Amino acid sequence: MKNLVEAELKRVQQYAVDVTLDPDTAHPKLILSDDGKQVTHGEVRKNLPDNPERFSCYCNVLGKQSFSSGRFYFEVQVKGKTIWDLGVVRESSNRKGKITLSPWNGYWTIWLRNGNEYKANDVLPVRLSLKSPPQKVGVFVDYDEGLVSFYDVDAAALIYSFPGCSFTEKLFPFFSPCNNAGGKNSAPLIISPVRVN
Repeated sequence: MKNLVEAELKRVQQYAVDVTLDPDTAHPKLILSDDGKQVTHGEVRKNLPDNPERFSCYCNVLGKQSFSSGRFYFEVQVKGKTIWDLGVVRESSNRKGKITLSPWNGYWTIWLRNGNEYKANDVLPVRLSLKSPPQKVGVFVDYDEGLVSFYDVDAAALIYSFPGCSFTEKLFPFFSPCNNAGGKNSAPLIISPVRVN
C-alpha cells in the first residue's frame, strides 16, 4: 500500500507549480516574508485598505497564482505549528466576516487544531487519525477530474481526498497560519520547493 502511495505522490509531484502569497488577500495581522513564501500571525493589525479580496475576520491569505484547468501541486511546511488550515478556494468564495470552511462555500481544506486534532472540512467534517503529525503537506488538484488530495510528504501517505468536486471558476491556494496562541503557534507556514525523490 505504501509503495502505491509513494508512486502516486511522485506522479502528482510532477505537477508542481511555483506559488507565492498574495499580500492583497492577507488579513491585516498576517506577516508575509519578502519572497512571498512564508506567513506568520503578528499581534499588530496593520492599517491596510479593506479591498474586496482581503480576508477581514480570519487570518487567511491566498496564493497569487490561480488555476482553471489541468493539474497543480504545491507543498507547505507545517513543522512546529499547533494550528493551521490549508487547501484551495474558489475565486468567488466569501472573504469577509465569519467563514465556514466547506465545499459548499468554495473551500476544500484540512486543518490542525490543539496540536493533534486533524480534520477534513468536507460537507460533513471528517476527523482524521494520522499515524504521525505531518511536517510537510502536499496539496494536489486535478481541476478537470474534480479532485483535491492532501499528502503527508515525508511519510508518503495520503491524508485525505475530496473526489467528485465540480469546479467552474478559478481556484487559488489557501493558507492560514492561525493565531500564534501566545507564541505556541508562532512557527511560519512555508511554501517549500518540491523535491521529487
